[in-house]
This record gives sequence, structure tokens and C-alpha cells, in this order.
Amino acid sequence: MNKELLIAQLNKAIEQINQIIVGKSEVIELAIISLLARGHLLFEDLPGSGKTTLAKTIAVSLGLDFQRIQFTSDLLPADVVGFSSLDVQKQELVFHAGAVFSQILLADEINRASPKSQSALLEAMEERQVTIERQSRALPEPFFVIATQNPMDQVGTYALPESQLDRFLMRLSLGYPSAKWEVSILKGGSRDDLLKNISPQFSAEKILQLQREVENITVAEAL
Repeated sequence: MNKELLIAQLNKAIEQINQIIVGKSEVIELAIISLLARGHLLFEDLPGSGKTTLAKTIAVSLGLDFQRIQFTSDLLPADVVGFSSLDVQKQELVFHAGAVFSQILLADEINRASPKSQSALLEAMEERQVTIERQSRALPEPFFVIATQNPMDQVGTYALPESQLDRFLMRLSLGYPSAKWEVSILKGGSRDDLLKNISPQFSAEKILQLQREVENITVAEAL
């Protein structure tokens, strides 16, 4: 597909996202840049600032498969990557895919889980595959992790290790909306109801095509 036409369609999807997440156009643009650069995104914000809604809206507008993991203190690595169990009738192991097998994965409140569960995402984010019982399984493409974390001064949080922070291309904050946009949100009704009325403006195949285009961008040596 023509590159200019692709970008026009992407801009249409971004406009749709801006209708749901109002007053945060710069953050939305940076989130899309992270996806196209094959990176991952970390949001640090107080609860209720719209992080989950943003992740859902990006997934729907771009036509990508979406799953969410609520990270809690009792979360196990198998809940993230999946596990195998014995099928008694067939007498064979059957693999049950975890939430990581999605195109957009929302790791909600990632710093509330134990370090062991946090580390279950390391291989997936870096190599876009997971190894379970010595067998490597490729993840869907594109694969984009949007993780959220609460400020470190809140009770029940575990700091992310440097090795995991290094997996994120950007660390952003939505913040609370201005008074003007807060009034607009209150008048606009439930974000979940608005989300039901939007339709995909893009597709996984087009995202992959744009990701390949990004790889062809030449960066000057001075930069």
C-alpha cells in the first residue's frame, strides 16, 4: 500500500483515539511512536488517570488483539506466559496460552506483583517469544506492551529492576486533565460507552508495514 495513504489512515485512527482520550494528543502520539519503533511503553500515574482506557482505545482503533493482566501480589509467571496440562483422554500435554499471546498487552499495575512475576515479561518484551518447558513459542506480531505502575511511595509496590526498565522505550505520564478537558469528559458520558461505538481504522498488517518503513529511516551520524 502507498506510504502516504498508510499514514493518512493512521492519522484517522489517532483522531479517533483523541475523541476518547481528550486533551492528551502529545501522549497519544508518543504511544503510537513507541509501537511503530517496536518498543514498549511504561506509564507511571495515579489510579484513575485513564491509562487502561487509553490502552483499550489504541487496540480497538488500530484493529489489534488486546489482553489485560492485573498484576497482584499472588500473580504467578504461568498466569502471564501460560502453562501445559495433561489431557487425560488424549494422554498428551496441552498448552494453554497466557495473556502475553496478544498484540497489545496491558500489564496493569506491574509494580504490585512480585519480582518473579515481573520477570516473566522480560524474554517476551526483548525477544518477542517465551520459553515454556524448554520449548520456544513465538508471540503474535506486532507485540506491544503497555505497562502501568503506581508511584513508588504507595503501599504494596515493588520497584522494577533496571533490566526490566531497559525493555521500555518510553516512560510517560498521562496526568489528570485540565479543568477545560475535565468538564468535557464529564459532559461526554462514560468512556466505556464511547469505546463501544468506535471501529477499527487500521490493521496489524499495516502496522507491520509501517514498522518496516521505520527501520529504513536514516539517522545522521551527528545525531
